Amino acid sequence: MIFYKKSNTAKVAFVAGKKVGNAVKRNRAKRVLRAHFIIHSNQISNHSYILVAKPQILNQTFAEREKQFINALKRIGIYKDKI
Repeated sequence: MIFYKKSNTAKVAFVAGKKVGNAVKRNRAKRVLRAHFIIHSNQISNHSYILVAKPQILNQTFAEREKQFINALKRIGIYKDKI
């Protein structure tokens, strides 16, 4: 889940609630989100973001998560495709 607010400065926060699991699982979920954000940071508009981890994030492969991450960014219109 992605929340964003248009702004001039780029800020980002990664959040995982207790429904994701214990502390180890929550930290892993945040690391996964952070990795996807860093990989695609040059194609994302500079705004303020909050990325929320859901419980199913730990049961998916990297490719599945990346595809969903890109689709979510495209749906809200902040992903710039490479040309």
